[in-house]
Amino acid sequence: MENEIKLFEKQKRIYPRRVWGRYRKLKWVAMVLLLGIYYLTPWLRWDRGPYAPSQAILIDLSHTRAYFFGLEIWPQEVYYITGILVLAAVGLFFVTSLFGRVWCGYACPQTVWTDLFIWVERIIQGDRNARKKLDESPISIEKIYKKGLTHLIWLIIGQCTGGAWVFYFNDAPTLMEHIIHLDVPWSVGGWILGLTFSTYLMAGYAREQVCTYMCPYARFQSAMFDKNTLIFAYDEQRGEPRGKHKAGESWEGKGHCIDCDSCVVVCPMGIDIRDGLQMECIACGLCVDACDNVMEKVGLPKGLIRYDTENKTPFQLLRPRNFWYGGIIAAVGSLMLYGLLTRAELDLTVIHDRNPLLVKLSDGSIRNGYQVTILNKTNEDHAYHLELKGLEGAELKVQAAHEISPDALYVFADSAAHFRVFVIAKNIPEKRQDITFTITDIETKATDSHKSIFIREAQ
Repeated sequence: MENEIKLFEKQKRIYPRRVWGRYRKLKWVAMVLLLGIYYLTPWLRWDRGPYAPSQAILIDLSHTRAYFFGLEIWPQEVYYITGILVLAAVGLFFVTSLFGRVWCGYACPQTVWTDLFIWVERIIQGDRNARKKLDESPISIEKIYKKGLTHLIWLIIGQCTGGAWVFYFNDAPTLMEHIIHLDVPWSVGGWILGLTFSTYLMAGYAREQVCTYMCPYARFQSAMFDKNTLIFAYDEQRGEPRGKHKAGESWEGKGHCIDCDSCVVVCPMGIDIRDGLQMECIACGLCVDACDNVMEKVGLPKGLIRYDTENKTPFQLLRPRNFWYGGIIAAVGSLMLYGLLTRAELDLTVIHDRNPLLVKLSDGSIRNGYQVTILNKTNEDHAYHLELKGLEGAELKVQAAHEISPDALYVFADSAAHFRVFVIAKNIPEKRQDITFTITDIETKATDSHKSIFIREAQ
């Protein structure tokens, strides 16, 4: 239809121009540091003994363990993961309350990989105008070569990203050898392929649309801002009225903004910071670098766009909401630290048989059965002495294919052992007698106990 009404404008591709300044330097430092940590961390080694993996950081799904240097997290210790997630979330709120969206501008994976992809694009295709001209030009050998090389490098970066991710769940040197010999399980290869193309798509094409439409953080960030939060803002009083300026002209009656749009063309989100704080702003600070460079050329003071508070007062660290955030971080961190410092390397679990609850033997004694589980969290094999308290004259027996003494129950390193244990007793005064199972490490003397009951009569 010739008169068709279009309610939505097609998404325009953003071509951020290269800029140099203190915030751009800081972004380079952050990108190199964070990418270095991500790609190299799986190759760090940590000696845990002969029966444990030697990778410093490893999430071993097949053995349901998570290793972080000297810390080993078992499935029943999932509360540590919960604590880490709480600290990460509240820490993000705390940093946002103080410094605005610095996470988005410097540390978010979407930002880091997009910066890397744009850098590759700029190296091969040129700066802003050259890239824009290349996209608008007809198909040619030069265009095919530059575009093809760009996308090839993007895919290689994506593959390295996916490969590094799966290294956190597998022994890195072993998995790398399998990858080299093309002997990778589909469960691993699928993750590599998926992360390769998701990185390629998000950092190569989606870019600012991820921040604007997919990430929820931009929409609730204002709840963490106040007038003392540091943000990147345009000084309207100094800059307006804006207008073009020629060398030698007087600044009387004019604002210092010369309407050059340098702050707009360097913005990776394609916004105009002069329109005020916007949801799309990721606080990268590149508009400050661009504006400062222009101010230096025209002989005016820097800071027309600057990192400042909304009320233009000195930055205040001690504010009510920061006390709340800091208090939550301190409380959760203290609980986790206490748990780690008091963390036992031995755990005992006892479950009474449900069917039958008891067995009456021919000599008149009563037998109860229990499932005893001993968890050895150390990296060495240990033997344990099992003892029963609270039932005088009771006899402990361990059911097994061969005779096992309750005085020497062996448990392999970093594993749990299950024992079928019978308690046999006579002349029990109560229908239900409280008892306590205790295990003692024969070598280290470490102990753990678990309360249970001995049933004389079923109700």
